[in-house]
Amino acid sequence: MPMTPAQNAAILDVIDTILAATANKGKRQLAGMFLELVDRTDWPQYYEALLETEWKKKPILPPTRSSPPPSSAQKVHKVVEEEESSATSPSAAPTPTATTTPAPTLAPRVVTPATRSTPTPTASTSTTQPTYVKPVPIRPKSRLSPDMVVDIMSEDGSHDVPAAIPRDQESEEIVRQLEKGLPPWPGFGEEGWSEDISQPTFKQDRLAEVLQAIKSYKDVIGNRLATALEAVPEESAIPHLSYNSPLSLKAIENRLRSRNYETSKEFDKDMARLFEKARRWHKTTPDSYGRTLLLQRLYQALLSADPPPGHPYHTTTNFAACRAGPGNVKPVHGGDAPGVAGVTTHRVLSKDRTFMDEVHYKGWTLKLGDWVHLSNPDDPSRPIVAQVFRTWVSDEPTKIGQPGLTVSWYYRPEQTFHPSNRMFWEGEVFKTSHFADHPVEDIIEKIACQFTARHVRGRPRPPYWYLGWPLYVCDSRYNDRDRVFVKIKNWNSCVPEEVRKSTEFMPIYPFERLVSPSQFPSPFNGRVTKGPGGLVASETVESLATDNQTETMTNGRNLRARKSAADDHTGGTKGYVSGNSQNMLPSTVPHLQSTQQPSRPPGPDRSVLNAAGALAVGAHTEKLPAETAKHFDRDPATNEVLWFPAPPVDIARPTKPKYSLAYLHFLATKRKRDVMGLEDDDSDPKRGRFDVPPTVTESLASAWRDINAGA
Repeated sequence: MPMTPAQNAAILDVIDTILAATANKGKRQLAGMFLELVDRTDWPQYYEALLETEWKKKPILPPTRSSPPPSSAQKVHKVVEEEESSATSPSAAPTPTATTTPAPTLAPRVVTPATRSTPTPTASTSTTQPTYVKPVPIRPKSRLSPDMVVDIMSEDGSHDVPAAIPRDQESEEIVRQLEKGLPPWPGFGEEGWSEDISQPTFKQDRLAEVLQAIKSYKDVIGNRLATALEAVPEESAIPHLSYNSPLSLKAIENRLRSRNYETSKEFDKDMARLFEKARRWHKTTPDSYGRTLLLQRLYQALLSADPPPGHPYHTTTNFAACRAGPGNVKPVHGGDAPGVAGVTTHRVLSKDRTFMDEVHYKGWTLKLGDWVHLSNPDDPSRPIVAQVFRTWVSDEPTKIGQPGLTVSWYYRPEQTFHPSNRMFWEGEVFKTSHFADHPVEDIIEKIACQFTARHVRGRPRPPYWYLGWPLYVCDSRYNDRDRVFVKIKNWNSCVPEEVRKSTEFMPIYPFERLVSPSQFPSPFNGRVTKGPGGLVASETVESLATDNQTETMTNGRNLRARKSAADDHTGGTKGYVSGNSQNMLPSTVPHLQSTQQPSRPPGPDRSVLNAAGALAVGAHTEKLPAETAKHFDRDPATNEVLWFPAPPVDIARPTKPKYSLAYLHFLATKRKRDVMGLEDDDSDPKRGRFDVPPTVTESLASAWRDINAGA
């Protein structure tokens, strides 16, 4: 029915009251987070305290509904048809009973674009008590491939959600003991800071404008993001910071007003330290962490050679240079796959640029092989994990002289499509085939990423990683076109060619023994996590394993990818931990588990089983306990415990004494005379004479004879 002017005014009054509601402490707008329809079950106080209370204060308005109207999308698409039919059934009134029948668990409904249709209404015979029906939002059709079934958030509970597997206490103690002795980060360098402005007055005004822009920037909802920086205390015991002096946004503002910054470099350093402090302070709160990174990117854009126009500043990419981030870009070989095209490539470009050995920015020195956090245009709280493959200076006429990076993107678990029962390591990311060009203004901070073979053995040495820097681990590649994971077997193929054979690339401080990281379930299990990834039905992964046997070699690249995807869940990778390695694997899909043995290098089999004749007689073997195996060395190629059936035979022998050349000449001459049969002739002129003095006895005897002769 049409609304009267009085009802229209009452509704507008209710909306104004809701929008004007603020928190008890501060001026934060409560309705900012509720501009989209919220779940009535999770947020009942919103409906009770605001909407229903204010609505009931207006007697001219009709009473609130307990179900969607007949013209709603839920009724049109028959989403709540079963609940409504049970509530409006013309059957007899229900009679109360002493027992309650539990509600059956509904099986997950798999909906594909080819089978989606409107069901035919049927008569209901249910006699249950009418209850409130939760509104189910109708999601728009996603641009997915027709053979892929995706469930962003499954609420039917039809599958078991695996629990997180924490690291054992002994391993935690080993990591803690190692990190105690690691050197601290010395802090930012002296290169790459903003150039000093010659005019002092203009310099102070320009820096004040930049600081004011940071403090006053608001998002599309109207929230001021600088509250994340203002919440950081001036004196805080944040571990592993590069400085110990008090610092806050208010202190920087006061120093700028007092004109205590002699150069722009001093102001730039203080702002970089403030963002460093805020990142550490908000690392456990994604919203504040994302606001900090967005403000850091805005600050770096304002001091760049091409600042954003106007005030207030508006952006559709969170001030990042790329138009889309991981998970939202088009696969490099995707064909007609969904995603933003033209953002990434499958190789490193070399046109209109001069390659450099390293670039400097905000105290960071970036070179080949370094890992960085880059600004994410889709979600600032999830910065892009990337490895530097090239550093360059642009030769384009509009960007000449501006430095930049060519990096390889790594995807996070929430940016991939995976089964609900897949496990992930703590801080795990996945190598992709996406290469992208970024200006240095996109750099957030330096990080480190280890491949599994080294991550379980130790921590990177400086300058590749310091305590306090984010640390990631990579175990597999991710093919975003086929949505499969491929376990990495050749780690050298994942790093720049210039550092592949370098023995100095990311050395480690070793642990006392191998340490397995913690494992966590999918971020989409039981938590409201935004994509761009999602859950894929397990049948899809199983079909990929089946396709390996039927696919022909006409599509060799796809065949290799699908075969490797099946190997991703079987274990048995060179460099993995033998024995208890299945507990360390992040992939735990049951139907793809196999008993495949780890591959051995070519050569004779010198294993204990072969020496004991286990294959012939069926000998019973047992694995060494972890507490025993940790005391023995391991083979660096296979990571197996080194064993010896007998004591070592190559014992170190003591060094024999050495003779002088004169003595050796004497021996040679003596042997020569013996062979020739020569006698010891004193008349030989070549031989030296040597008179032996008489002894005391001989002297006394000679004297006694002389006395007797004289007598």
